[in-house]
Amino acid sequence: MTGFTRRHYLLGLAGLSLAPGGVLAEASPQGRLLQPRPLRFPSDNGSHNHTRTEWWYLTGHALGSQGQTLGFQVTFFRSRIDAAQSLRSRLAARQLLFAHAAITDVQGQRLWHDQRIARWNGEVPAREDHRTGLGTAFADDADTAIRLKDWSMQRLEDGRYRVRVQAAELAIAIDARPEQTHLLQGQQGLSRKGPEPSQSSFYVSHPQLSVSGSLRIQAREIPLQSGRAWLDHEWSEALLHPEAVGWDWIGMNLFDGSSLTAFRLRRADGSAVWAGGSWRTAAQGNDSMSAQIFGARNVEFEPLRWWTSPATQARYPVEWRVKTPAGVFTVKALLDDQELDSRQSTGTVYWEGLSDLLSESGQRMGRGYLEMTGYAQPLVL
Repeated sequence: MTGFTRRHYLLGLAGLSLAPGGVLAEASPQGRLLQPRPLRFPSDNGSHNHTRTEWWYLTGHALGSQGQTLGFQVTFFRSRIDAAQSLRSRLAARQLLFAHAAITDVQGQRLWHDQRIARWNGEVPAREDHRTGLGTAFADDADTAIRLKDWSMQRLEDGRYRVRVQAAELAIAIDARPEQTHLLQGQQGLSRKGPEPSQSSFYVSHPQLSVSGSLRIQAREIPLQSGRAWLDHEWSEALLHPEAVGWDWIGMNLFDGSSLTAFRLRRADGSAVWAGGSWRTAAQGNDSMSAQIFGARNVEFEPLRWWTSPATQARYPVEWRVKTPAGVFTVKALLDDQELDSRQSTGTVYWEGLSDLLSESGQRMGRGYLEMTGYAQPLVL
């Protein structure tokens, strides 16, 4: 099985494009363009099983009960298995579900992480059975509701995202409450990831989520005083550009209520194949399409400081200067060693970690997550 991270899925698989006139259109399993449509919620919070890949990605930070700084990541992936789609048996594995979870303990200077994988026949249990755990692995198409055994993410009736993860050395029990509406990335939710129109994904973010709940590291239960989270949801069948070996991405919640997204696809020599992102102020937070969308030529990533992993010898830029139409920012990792090595299961190595956002003058403006792929080895799709 090839390795993956969330953007490996979205940038590495096939089929969303622009219909004539630039209107959103979505590819069917047979490759035909469906009728153009706007995104609709809550159904577009749910799973799009006819597309090849999809993920729901929650990252955030919080203060523990003793004032400790903590980061957390929970990601659920869905991947369509084409060869099984025509099989009639209820035992047929038509979809594959994966999940990653991690906690960054800044004071303890350590990253804790775990993962799950399950096959799924594509059938969804009745919604009233979701809370009882009936159905060990599924992704609902009516709203956000994904489960892999004792790991789950569900959007409740009041809009909160409830995340539950139980593993040997960590546990995450978080409710993330929206204080702003969705942010539609790209053109009304269609986000280009390369020079070809087919290199696209539907991309919906939910920044500025307030966090409550608890984390567990080994036997230590840590109630959370306060925190902020960011949820990304993407689905696609797009092709990764052949020159791209990896990507760099940030999602930052600013302390004033604004939110910043920036990403680039990267060649082996460090030059950008494609770039993009968005900026939304706190005042625009109730309008899903009010964000300033960045063009591919308007985002630049410049590495400022590198860290070499003692485990894999991969060199990662753990401090960046990021230039955007909304301003120039510095991104600094709160812990250098936030590398996730999943070669024993999913086959890849990547860096995903809690980071601060600083202004040009060095003032701390926000906090969020930085992701970097393709540094240990080029992504092969």
